[in-house]
Amino acid sequence: MRTGAERDENMEAAVKRAEVQKDPKEEREEDRPMSRSDSGSGEDSLDGLMRRNCPLTPSLSPRKRTTSQSKTEPPLLRTNKRTIYTAGRPPWYNVTGTTFKEAFVIGLCGGSASGKTTVANKIIEALDVPWVVLLSMDSFYKVLSNEEQELAAKNEYNFDHPDAFDFELLVNVLRKLKKGKSVKVPVYDFTSHCRRKEWKTVYGANVVIFEGILAFANKELLKLLDMKVFVDTDSDIRLVRRLKRDISERGRDIGGVIKQYNKFVKPAFEQYIEPTVQVADIVVPRGGENFVALDLIVQHVHSQLEKRKLRWDISALASAHQGQPLPKTLSVMESTPQVRGMHTIIRNKETNRDEFIFYSKRLMRLLIEHALSFLPLKPVSVETPQGTIYEGKRLSGKRITGVSILRAGETMEQALMAVCKDIRLGKILIQTNHDTGEPELHYLRLPKDISEDYVILMDSTVSTGAAALMAVRVLLDHDVQEDKIFLLSLLMAEMGVHSVAYAFPKVRIITTAVDKKVNDEFHIIPGIGNFGDRYFGTDAPSDWYESDEGMDY
Repeated sequence: MRTGAERDENMEAAVKRAEVQKDPKEEREEDRPMSRSDSGSGEDSLDGLMRRNCPLTPSLSPRKRTTSQSKTEPPLLRTNKRTIYTAGRPPWYNVTGTTFKEAFVIGLCGGSASGKTTVANKIIEALDVPWVVLLSMDSFYKVLSNEEQELAAKNEYNFDHPDAFDFELLVNVLRKLKKGKSVKVPVYDFTSHCRRKEWKTVYGANVVIFEGILAFANKELLKLLDMKVFVDTDSDIRLVRRLKRDISERGRDIGGVIKQYNKFVKPAFEQYIEPTVQVADIVVPRGGENFVALDLIVQHVHSQLEKRKLRWDISALASAHQGQPLPKTLSVMESTPQVRGMHTIIRNKETNRDEFIFYSKRLMRLLIEHALSFLPLKPVSVETPQGTIYEGKRLSGKRITGVSILRAGETMEQALMAVCKDIRLGKILIQTNHDTGEPELHYLRLPKDISEDYVILMDSTVSTGAAALMAVRVLLDHDVQEDKIFLLSLLMAEMGVHSVAYAFPKVRIITTAVDKKVNDEFHIIPGIGNFGDRYFGTDAPSDWYESDEGMDY
């Protein structure tokens, strides 16, 4: 079996190749592990990247891209520009493509400066599970009116009252996050008392830790919490911590902090916060220093996560659709003598790497051109240089985005860029866990505002369909419409076609050929071999196989 070091090197190499292709003129923010900012929200998902335009799409003005990862475990790999995680996110959906487990939500409540964030970070550290999101109630302060802004500047506005928070937005965000959807979280600026223009995108939580002074004060919020923890800290300690925080981090003066504490913070704690200890499942005295209580919390979360696990059975997936007719959403390119000839060359094990790359690229170009014919077009009239009107066609939609499944899927990007000028590109890295046999999501970088786009999802070959299923689910979680997703592959097995079509019946599946069989090792028969190794000139050990879906088996 392939060693961990070899597997990590492949992951790093795949992402490095993604970095080399980026436009150096594009503004970007370095990706980083999720941390708690001043707003307290989780970090962005890896979104927004290169853009290239399609002649069918209207021109787009450049947009600033902010990116980061929504995971908190210590990174195991770092490149000079990216952080890659070897502890991937296992499937959060079943073979029908439906989410079968919601994120486990821990609610942390307590007075101001009671140590809620410290407790949250220690729980995250002790849990040692991938894809944990820390969400702070501080992000959901309401936008203040001019009059309220003036009161806040004079420390006369009560930020500890329930009316200061946008509970409607908070409940909506937490509900979507619990269901596994991508969400946008506001960023509150405590210096100016307003929301920043740039909101943060959070995605992919197995565990959500939600902390805030009024975390238990809303009935709809309480329904979303799987575990409720109250952090109980002495009032004198909380006052000292608040003085330090507000003066050093939020630019306040000591007189204003004490005035606000006596007038608003202390009364609000006694009226709204302290009574909610009654609904708590666990009370943690002394906050982050209470290791016994923290250990109990972690043990309970681990047991709940274990109960929610659903193991994938690839063998069952393979036999589920045997003998069924191919779905109507499948489109196979006509097997012309030219297409047949190129398949003959790239399938031949004696073909050298240069010829393999050349004819693969030719086939990819034909596949992309074929796929674009399925995009909806609308009539449009243009005036020719001769002053006459030509009745033509134009894309009936906002734009097209390409998303490749690393590593083999990125080989199709050049063909897409050659056909669609200035198209935006995204990348998803999916690997298989050798212990469980499940696909795991390790890395994603998607363009911003992808929800209205037509998405061309690219992988060189598809055998079981497991990686394609996960990639489509990621796109749906980012609100891409199912009928706007086009899965493109040079070669597919019938098993993979059925798996994708069964789970996502509106996804258009487009390929140059479909082979009937998959062997016991999930290789396509007769197949094409390991496309990534043949294209990039790498050799896998004889007992290790990176499938044609970019997954390790």
